[in-house]
Amino acid sequence: MNKRINDLVDRINDLVDRIKALELELESELDRAREHLNYRLIGHKVRFEQAIRLQHRRFKINLFRYVLFPKWQHVVVAPFIYAVFPALVVLDILVSLYHAVCFPLLRIPKVKRSDFMVFDHQHLAYLNLLEKLNCLYCSYGNGLISYIKEIIGRTEQYWCPIKHARHVLAAHSRYGYFVDYGDAESFRRELENIRKFKD
Repeated sequence: MNKRINDLVDRINDLVDRIKALELELESELDRAREHLNYRLIGHKVRFEQAIRLQHRRFKINLFRYVLFPKWQHVVVAPFIYAVFPALVVLDILVSLYHAVCFPLLRIPKVKRSDFMVFDHQHLAYLNLLEKLNCLYCSYGNGLISYIKEIIGRTEQYWCPIKHARHVLAAHSRYGYFVDYGDAESFRRELENIRKFKD
């Protein structure tokens, strides 16, 4: 039984390593796509060639036209969309406080917020001010949820690193380190080792 479990764990670790390699390959392909679209990343800053910026401006919708002649569906849904913003801010504050206090005490590696909060749509000259504001809101919301998912994933790795019986769609990044559902022996044997967050 233990050999079979060890073989499964080795296979899972191999798959995790292959996924990481594919992510690096994907980033390399994205670098090539960036060259094709005539922009460069310098640190976290996006730089477009002057000719591309001028071309983008041709596709920009005038702000006044955008505001004065919206689709009726956009007018109806806007209050519901923006009503979520205060809840996101409160959630952000509470989770960040938890992260700042509890992770050092439990010796859980901190999550780097800037890895998840990406704000770069302001560099797109084809967006007007309101479109950039909407992009800022979506970038914040999606970044925040990804950031929180990583914090909760590391919390779960510390307290209860057990996989679920059912397949989990879009599992967090720590899930591959968890023991199999129903494997009580491995859970008790591996828990302290899993809590060390060795990658």
